Amino acid sequence: MAIKYIPEPFRIKSVEPLRMLSRDERCRKIKEANYNLFHLRGEDCYIDLLTDSGTNAMSLEQWAGVMRGDEAYAGASSYYKLIDAGKDIFDFGYIQPVHQGRAAEKVVFPLLLGKGKFAISNMFFDTTRAHVELTGARCIDCVVAAAKDPAKRVPFKGNMDVAKLEALIAEHGAENIGLIVMTITNNSAGGQPVSMENMREVAKIARKHKILLDIDAARYAENAFFVQRDEPGYADKSIKDIVREMFSYGDLFTMSAKKDAIVNMGGLIGVKDASSPLVFKIKANCISFEGFYTYGGLSGRDLEALAIGLYEGIDNDYLRYRIGQMEYLASRLDDAGIRYQSPVGGHGVFVDAQAMLPQIPYNEFPGQVLAIELYKEAGIRSCDIGSYMLGNDPDTGKQLHADFEFTRLAIPRRVYTQAHIDIMADALIAIKKRAGDIKRGYRITWEPPILRHFQAFLEPIA
Repeated sequence: MAIKYIPEPFRIKSVEPLRMLSRDERCRKIKEANYNLFHLRGEDCYIDLLTDSGTNAMSLEQWAGVMRGDEAYAGASSYYKLIDAGKDIFDFGYIQPVHQGRAAEKVVFPLLLGKGKFAISNMFFDTTRAHVELTGARCIDCVVAAAKDPAKRVPFKGNMDVAKLEALIAEHGAENIGLIVMTITNNSAGGQPVSMENMREVAKIARKHKILLDIDAARYAENAFFVQRDEPGYADKSIKDIVREMFSYGDLFTMSAKKDAIVNMGGLIGVKDASSPLVFKIKANCISFEGFYTYGGLSGRDLEALAIGLYEGIDNDYLRYRIGQMEYLASRLDDAGIRYQSPVGGHGVFVDAQAMLPQIPYNEFPGQVLAIELYKEAGIRSCDIGSYMLGNDPDTGKQLHADFEFTRLAIPRRVYTQAHIDIMADALIAIKKRAGDIKRGYRITWEPPILRHFQAFLEPIA
């Protein structure tokens, strides 16, 4: 039986009209988009779950901050508000704004990685993987085994496999590991959280081998909520205190602020030691790639809204509602016997497309098949987190086989209501009833060399 829906801890002050196309129109639109959901127009999607990045609803305080934004090119007051907020929450010596998370990676990764180097993560997301490979380095995923069994309900499935991490360092040599990356929450593994104990163990290994530990911090607040709720010893600690402890184990962080800071544009880089030579290199790259380091590719109004959003994102009432939305949708799927990465993660529900469509092989992209069916069924735009997104081996060019074949329903923050979430569940239930009639998947007819899922063209296999 579905759990009780947690009421929104806010009221709606402004609305944006939505339009539902007919099924025939939706079938025509996805065909015109070459069966790539990124090519659909936003106005043709009734419920848009493509991403939770930058699609969030800002608060009245953030919109007021937009009007207060200082647009000075250098040293704007809005910049200093953001720096003060970042230092207060993360307790890092240096904070650098950038325009989004991949910009942070573009600035930092070339300074630490290169040909012959490796980066090890609990799991790389697509853009992070791409920025590692663009430096000439190679990625190694090192998530715990439990994460690879979506039906297994254990906490902290986003953790790093510390025994495997030690073995990988021994195999490749510590001098060849340019970076260890801890993604919190672990997006590719289903938005699964990382425990404080695991973070502590990984930091100990990194220090022992003198390898820098980078926190990929897009969903730091959701991760802190899971620690507070599920890890012994943290129930009475504030979200802010948990965040500060988690970040105390890292040497630097790269962050898309378009998630847990609840803004439409923005990102951050943090370096724990403000006197580190890395800071000057980051500033230099930022000036080249993003603009002067006191605005980092953002307008003053963006800086202002981000400074406010960092605090709103760590509010307990908001986080309880946020995770509650995921748990409500997950409970409806439980009732219908639909498998997903369980227990449900922080920013979306990752439906196990392989379990729903066992007849579709990985190289016909079951996660993409289910995403397309969701759009046809109810105008819901989602995305594949599986072999289609993973792409080809950068050395051999062969299609990689992902550990998971998920269809991700990434739910924007403070945007959709219970009625919308019921539509998501009803659509998946309807597809499950006819899943056996879906005989084949899709083939790629054109793809770019990197991050193909954003641009590729597909066609149904007859």
